[in-house]
Amino acid sequence: MLSDLLRNNRAWAVGKQMADPTFFRRLSEQQSPDYLWIGCSDSRVPANEIVGLDPGEVFVHRNVANLAVPTDINFLSVLAFAVNVLHIKHVIVCGHYGCGGVRAALSDSRNGVIDHWLEPVRQVYRSERAHIDAIRNSSDQVNALCEFNVCAQVEGIAHTTIVRDAWARGQDLAIHGWIYGLSDGLLRDLDVSRPGDAAP
Repeated sequence: MLSDLLRNNRAWAVGKQMADPTFFRRLSEQQSPDYLWIGCSDSRVPANEIVGLDPGEVFVHRNVANLAVPTDINFLSVLAFAVNVLHIKHVIVCGHYGCGGVRAALSDSRNGVIDHWLEPVRQVYRSERAHIDAIRNSSDQVNALCEFNVCAQVEGIAHTTIVRDAWARGQDLAIHGWIYGLSDGLLRDLDVSRPGDAAP
């Protein structure tokens, strides 16, 4: 199976070069994306592909349940590099419906170390419990928490010193909350952009 991946890579690289002979030379010389994508690790949600952009056009950070944890040095390093070095203009937090991490956060079962990682999702559930528990269908409850989780991550990113300092110096930077439907392949804007009038 690994040899299949290498073979696929060669075919992809040849196809790219045939379509655009300078593609890899340009790509190797600089990285200047306008977007930082904070998404879930789920293999069904490939950032570049679902927004129709090439490598080099989206700076990507992924983890289980698309969390932007303020104590996670990995996330903070990515955010700082994207904002301060790459000068990206848009941070997009993208969750997806049916997220396994969100589902695990809602369950009472033990899942090992992932339970610690998912604690921020449980905090979101506790703050939105009245809305979520009023939903009768368990899948719809998960999907509602997926949306609330994205909104919470957007708010958290807006409160980081990295973003606040960028805004204080007048940097053109907005944060957006989107969610992806696995069943239809469509992205939905949750209308929680910060600043509020920002448009991607």
